[in-house]
Amino acid sequence: MKMSTRNESGATVVSVKGKVDTVTAPEFGKYLNEQISKNQNSLIVNMAELYYMTSAGLREILGAGKELKDKGHEILLAGLQDNIRDVFQISGFASLFKIFDTEKSALEQV
Repeated sequence: MKMSTRNESGATVVSVKGKVDTVTAPEFGKYLNEQISKNQNSLIVNMAELYYMTSAGLREILGAGKELKDKGHEILLAGLQDNIRDVFQISGFASLFKIFDTEKSALEQV
């Protein structure tokens, strides 16, 4: 798993590549929390290059979403591949987050 961050249009964009599973989820969660503590704006998680995610990854996103909500901001998800989108749909998490087809469309909502 690889992650990178940049600030754009009043949002922090985190791009995640590879897979988020039981082994990598704690690192993913820590990285998201670091970005939330450093930046006082909404967070876009670009998953265009994420090919696998388990429930451990979902828990980390849920935790980050709650943290941001407490600060008056939100987490937006972008570029989910079909299999990742299915995980969000089946788990019910799709109703908890705003999901966009592209990073560009998510940025337009910030």
